[in-house]
Amino acid sequence: MKEKSEFVEKLVAINRITKVVKGGRRFGFAALVVAGNQKGSIGIGQGKSKQVPDAIKKATEVAKRNMVKIPLKDGRTLHHDVFAKSGSGKILMRAAPTGTGIIAGGATRAVCEVLGIQDIVTKSLGSPNPHNVLKAVVQGLKSQSSPKTISAMRNKKIAEIIKKKGKLK
Repeated sequence: MKEKSEFVEKLVAINRITKVVKGGRRFGFAALVVAGNQKGSIGIGQGKSKQVPDAIKKATEVAKRNMVKIPLKDGRTLHHDVFAKSGSGKILMRAAPTGTGIIAGGATRAVCEVLGIQDIVTKSLGSPNPHNVLKAVVQGLKSQSSPKTISAMRNKKIAEIIKKKGKLK
């Protein structure tokens, strides 16, 4: 009997690797997986094996080990717009109002779904390579700063940081 996991796993990509040997070709597989708890924690993992299920299992274990906590606004979107780059993979992520949904493609959509983001607009620029796009997304999400951390750095109250845009001094 398999117990229900608190994590949601999504397979992002599978690569087939071929090694040519004397007797013919040997195939191997590399899997890229995203795991999260839909409450602000996320991890990415890569696994390699001779069979696809084993590669996915290894990648999932690595993803669960490499979890990071991401601050979310109201548990549904980002605090502010983010641009991040990893290798040639660039990503632009924008916070969106309630009801927008996840407007993202490929690897970015998988990250948003397992992270628990409900409203976001993203655009992947540069390389479509899922490895670099995933790394850029996670790096961008980690780089965003919540009002809580900013208020602690500046020794101010959170209310002073989250003033309405029209009421600036």
